[in-house]
Amino acid sequence: MTVQLELWHLITLLLMFLGFCFAAGKLLVSQFERQIDVRFDAQAVRLAEIEKANKDDSSHWQRVERELMGLKAELPISYVRRDDYIRGQSVLEAKLDGLATKIENAQLRGLFARQGAAE
Repeated sequence: MTVQLELWHLITLLLMFLGFCFAAGKLLVSQFERQIDVRFDAQAVRLAEIEKANKDDSSHWQRVERELMGLKAELPISYVRRDDYIRGQSVLEAKLDGLATKIENAQLRGLFARQGAAE
């Protein structure tokens, strides 16, 4: 049994083989493209989620900054420095000492007046 191939048979077989290779390559490329598209879509969804999270974080940080500015505005009203407190206490103590001296003087005058009246 002998098989005879003519040139046009070989050319036809070669063209069929090349056509098969081209179709298989095209199928592989289309599958790769589909997978890449799916990955890009997933990346786009993730990126959108990250952007939304960033916007939420940004709004939270803006709220924190506003609260901090409010605290900075309230702080001088409700906070007394140590030096100011000591100065205020010194003034009060000096006034109390002056009042105590006046009371002692009044008591001594009353005591001397009683002793002078008793004699």
